[in-house]
Amino acid sequence: MNIYDQITKPTLLLDETIVRRNIARMAEKARRSGVVFRPHFKTHQSAEIGEWFREEGVTAITVSSVDMALYFAQHGWDDILIAFPVNLRQLAELNQLAEQVNLHLLLESVVAAERLSAGLRHAVAVWLKIDVGYHRTGLDWQDMAAITAVARTVDTLPRLHLAGLLTHAGYRYQTGGAAEAQAVYGQMVNRMNTVRDGLRAVGLETAVSVGDTPTSSLVEQFTGVDEIRPGNFVFYDMMQVDLGACRPEDVAVAVACPIVAKHADRRQIVVYGGAIHLSKERLVTRDEQVNYGRIALPTASGWRILPPENYVATMSQEHGIIQADNALFDGAQIGGLLLVLPVHSCLTANLLKGYLTLDGRWIEMADIH
Repeated sequence: MNIYDQITKPTLLLDETIVRRNIARMAEKARRSGVVFRPHFKTHQSAEIGEWFREEGVTAITVSSVDMALYFAQHGWDDILIAFPVNLRQLAELNQLAEQVNLHLLLESVVAAERLSAGLRHAVAVWLKIDVGYHRTGLDWQDMAAITAVARTVDTLPRLHLAGLLTHAGYRYQTGGAAEAQAVYGQMVNRMNTVRDGLRAVGLETAVSVGDTPTSSLVEQFTGVDEIRPGNFVFYDMMQVDLGACRPEDVAVAVACPIVAKHADRRQIVVYGGAIHLSKERLVTRDEQVNYGRIALPTASGWRILPPENYVATMSQEHGIIQADNALFDGAQIGGLLLVLPVHSCLTANLLKGYLTLDGRWIEMADIH
């Protein structure tokens, strides 16, 4: 049976061959650099896909929430980092996790460290979140007084073990190309090692953990760090293509959307697939063209990516409005399917909650709210 015959509503397709290739490439790069590969599982959120990482020798993982950590602990992962500042209202769940697995938590204040220590029954590893330029959260890398205060507090409190310094170069998403990726990586590593040297000067040894898909994809040698935590690379997406982190052929997921209407006067195709399926993440070209996803056609072996003149131009909750070239518009049939390569695969996967593989298998995701 053709997999496309069973699709009745927006469905996230997954090309297992591409996914496994993406995993193998990053795992090999980490091995060559001699760093720990602790991939972020927030992108796929799937126990089955997690097993594909095990086959490449991965034993330690990153997640973005306590609930996600519980899910993967239930599926046999026993070295888990929650890369989000510790939520003290979930101490009961954290104690449950710390009893079962080697749990790593993220802190950035003395207050959180003291309350965490007081509420825990089991030991955990602690990483200090360092802000090297993203300005989302974390201790400013230049504020050694504040960093040292938190580090010393963690080092002296019971049930807390100071493991290292962690950062995410999210500001990398504002640049593009291998040269800029190398520059951002170099700046990030220099700043993190400045902090590490500052703590070493007061007798505190720490590892350095970094993680973002663009730099991890474009930098060939991970010098100056001990661990990498990319996540989005498992699927990639059009944002990563735009940044130069991958080719369109490396994108491993696409949303199959039923065609419901055509409008010849503006050469637009309406599909069942809107913001609640694709997310509202978008790309904006230099001439201010807004793009919510690249279009592909279903084929017997997967999909064929169309020229960039075909894209999701706008959307509402359920509607996706595709701007089409003449060839696509003329060939599209109401009741047929078009595929959308998402701008941000992490959010799209989280919205659609499962995958249909090209060989017709359904892969479930964690039921996390």
